[in-house]
This record gives sequence, structure tokens and C-alpha cells, in this order.
Amino acid sequence: MRNLGEEASWKVWAVLVIMTVFSFSGAYANISYTDIMGKVIAPSRRKKLLMVKQLISSIGVIVSALLVKIILSNLPYPNNYSLLFLLAGLLLGVGTIGFWLIVEPQTLNVAKTTLQDKIKEFGTILKRDPNFRKYLLLMNTTGVITATVPFFILFARQKFVVDGSLTGTFLLVQMTGALGVTIGLNLFSKSSRYRVMLYLFVIISALTPIVALIVPAVPAWYALVFLLSGAGHSINQIASAGVLLEISTDENRALYTGLSGAGSIMQVLYPLLAGYLVSLFGFTLVFILTSILNLLGLYVAKTIQCSPFSA
Repeated sequence: MRNLGEEASWKVWAVLVIMTVFSFSGAYANISYTDIMGKVIAPSRRKKLLMVKQLISSIGVIVSALLVKIILSNLPYPNNYSLLFLLAGLLLGVGTIGFWLIVEPQTLNVAKTTLQDKIKEFGTILKRDPNFRKYLLLMNTTGVITATVPFFILFARQKFVVDGSLTGTFLLVQMTGALGVTIGLNLFSKSSRYRVMLYLFVIISALTPIVALIVPAVPAWYALVFLLSGAGHSINQIASAGVLLEISTDENRALYTGLSGAGSIMQVLYPLLAGYLVSLFGFTLVFILTSILNLLGLYVAKTIQCSPFSA
């Protein structure tokens, strides 16, 4: 008969396997999704569509956040998370309907290449395309803010009691920030260029960890951290996707998307590094380091070149 220790170990490995499969499937889906977006949407309409898409997503996520708050507040662990995962799976299944309805344009048959040829092609892109190198730098510097969000919750637990209900409230505030900034971008869409969006994203992301350090140890004040992180995430969703679409072509977009995902190593390594640094020096050093790394993205926002910046 399996003892409690063995059962717990089995559950941990099961969760790790599920997370790994989800990560790989997400990476493949992102390549196809970006490629389809580039092929079926006219360049002149991409920015507006990305904003509208993010607006709809923000509204949907706020509804989801309300539901998450109710479930976390009223169901005990682990039933609450089991129900959340079940709902997530069902909604993902429904979401595939839209992709089945998309009609892709006909493309020429491309000769198959070996893995060695693909690796050489990756190297050639990095060598010859300075815009793509800058894009990877952007992903690896500003991307650390996403990896830092879980540490905001851990830091909050040192200041006050954080239960399931308060976690749901923070999530709701985060989605409210995302919706608010998306509405603002849609209202000023004609004057909102990708470069301006990148500036906003970098500044907001750099300020978020600092705000976490200086606000009073009160949940109402600390909610500002999640308001800012939601706003920054929403801007990044629009700007990073838009820039990638513009610096790539129909022929190499899938390759660029795959390489950008594989090259964003800081989003994988930074949580490990941050966790190690927190155990040695505390949260202050990690949050300051996160802000500094995000500010490096200003260089990319200033120098990267693609048509919508000058449109």
C-alpha cells in the first residue's frame, strides 16, 4: 500500500508532467497562431486588431477572475484548484472552434530541411537581422517581470495574511489594470505606435517592483502592484506581438516565432535565479534587479526599426 510520502511524490511528478506538456503545446500553438495572424490580416489592420483582441481578452479574463475569486473563497483546497483546471480545459476546447473556422491562404510547398540546416538558419538570422537580435534582448530583459509576479504574492505574505479570497482580489485588480490600459490604447489607437507602447511597458514594468517595496503593508495599497502588473502585461501583449509581426515576413514568420520562444531563456532561468537570491539576500535585491533589467528594454524601444514606428 502506498504511504503518504509516496503519494505526495507521485502527485508532484504528475503535476510536473502536465506543466511540461502544457508548456510544449503552448509553444507550438504560439508559432502557428502568430503565423496565421501575419498571413490573414492586412498589415494596416494588425495594430487595431491586436488592441481589440486584447480588449476582448481583458473583459473575458475579468469575468474569469470574478469566477476564480468565488471558487477560491468558497471551495476548500484541492477541490477549488481541481475545478479551475477543469474549467480551463473546457474553455480551451471551446476556443479551438475559432481556429477551425479560419481559412488560410494557399502557400507554396516548401522543401523539408534537416535539423542541422534549421540550426544554421537560426544562426544566420541572429547574425544578419539586428532587429531580431534587439527583439530577443527585449524578451529577455522585460520578460523577467512576468517571472517576478509570483514573488509579489510571497512578499505580500511577509506583510499581511494572504488567503484564497485576497489572492482572487489581487487577480481581479490585475485584470482591471489590463482592461483599463487596453481601453485607453483603443481610444488613442491612431496615435499609439508600437514604440510608445514599448516605452510605456518598460516604465510600468520597472516601477512595479519598486512600488511593491515602498507601499504600506496594507492589502488595499499593495493592490497597486497588481494593477500596474496587469497594465504592463496588457501593453506587452499588444506591442511584442505587433513588433514580431512587422519584423518578420510570411516566409520566415514561423521561424522567427519559434526562435523568439527558444531564445527567451530568461523567462525560464530568472525564477530559479530569483528564488536563489531571495533565499540569500531577500526580496529587496531581487525586485531592484528586476527593475534594472526592465529598464534595459528602453534601448530596444529606442533603436528597433519596423514600419509602424514611422507610420
